[in-house]
Amino acid sequence: MTKQIVYFLVLPDTLLIDLAGPADAFLFANRHWGEIPFELRYISARSSIDTSIGLSLHHLSPLPTEIEEHALIVIPGVRGDSFDHRTPTALETINWLRQSVNSSHRIACVCAGALIAAHAGLLKNRRATTHHSHCAELAEVDASIQVEDNRIFVEDGNILTSAGVTAGIDLSLHLISHICSPKTAMAVARAMVVYFRRSGNDPQLSAWLQHRNHLHPTVHKIQDLISQDPAHPWNLDELAAHACTSSRHLTRLFKLHAQTSVHDYLTSLRLSLANQLLNQSNLSIEHIADAAGFGSARQFRRSWQSVYNTSPSAYQQQR
Repeated sequence: MTKQIVYFLVLPDTLLIDLAGPADAFLFANRHWGEIPFELRYISARSSIDTSIGLSLHHLSPLPTEIEEHALIVIPGVRGDSFDHRTPTALETINWLRQSVNSSHRIACVCAGALIAAHAGLLKNRRATTHHSHCAELAEVDASIQVEDNRIFVEDGNILTSAGVTAGIDLSLHLISHICSPKTAMAVARAMVVYFRRSGNDPQLSAWLQHRNHLHPTVHKIQDLISQDPAHPWNLDELAAHACTSSRHLTRLFKLHAQTSVHDYLTSLRLSLANQLLNQSNLSIEHIADAAGFGSARQFRRSWQSVYNTSPSAYQQQR
C-alpha cells in the first residue's frame, strides 16, 4: 500500500498544539480508515527541544540530507509575539528548507510556521495566511507574499498555510481529504469532535458533516449509507427498507433529528461530490452530472444554480 511520509519540522518553543493536533489527525486516519497510511517523522536541527508548554521532546531525528519525493513537510508555529530568524537553530532550519525542498514536496505551515517558510523563500509570490497577530510580520518578511487575513487556511500550489492553533487541524483534515478521501476526513473529524470545513475560504460545515449533530442511530445509519455512495439512485422506499421502517416515518425522523429532508440531504452530498469533480477533473458537465448521481445534466444545473448562483460550467472555468 502506498504510504504518505509526513515530516514535522520542530524548533525550540514549538507550539505543542500546532504539532499534536495535525499529528493526531493523521494518526486517527491510520488507526481507523487506513486507505493510505501516514508515516510520521519528527525532525529538528536539535535532538531535544522544549516546547511552548515546557514539555521536552527528545530523540528527534536530524534534518535529513534528502527528502523523499512527494513527502509532506509540516511546519508548526513557535511561541512568541515575533519569530527571531537569527538564532543558530532557526538559521540552520531555514537554510535546510532552502536547500532541501523541491516542487514535488507539499509544505503545510501552521500558525507562525508560515514565517519560517517565508524566511526560507518558500512563499515568494504566493498567497498565504497565518495567525492574525503575525500577518503584518509575514508581509514584512517578503513583500511579494499576498497575505490573506481572516482565512482558515490558504492553498497555493504545493504550499498550504493556516491560521493559528486549531486551524492546523482544519488544514490536516483538508490534506486527509485530498490524500485519502472526503469520507475519511469526515470520519476523522467526527472522531476528533471537530468541524470538517469545505475549504480554506469557507467557514461553513462540509456537506459531509452537516445535519449530523444529533444522536439518533437510525438517521445516522441512513446518512452513513447515503454518504458511502451518494451517486446511487436512492429512493425513499429503498432507504426506509434499510432502516426497517416506513418511508413516512423515516421522513419524520429526518426532519426531527437532522432538520432537513432526505431529498435535500442527498442533493447536498451530490453537489459536494460534483464540486470535487469540477475542481479536480476536466470532465464534461454531462459526465459530472452522471458521476454525482443526478438524473440529467439539466437537473444538475438547476440544483447547482440554486446553491451557487452560477452555472457549473462558469464555475469550472473560474478554477
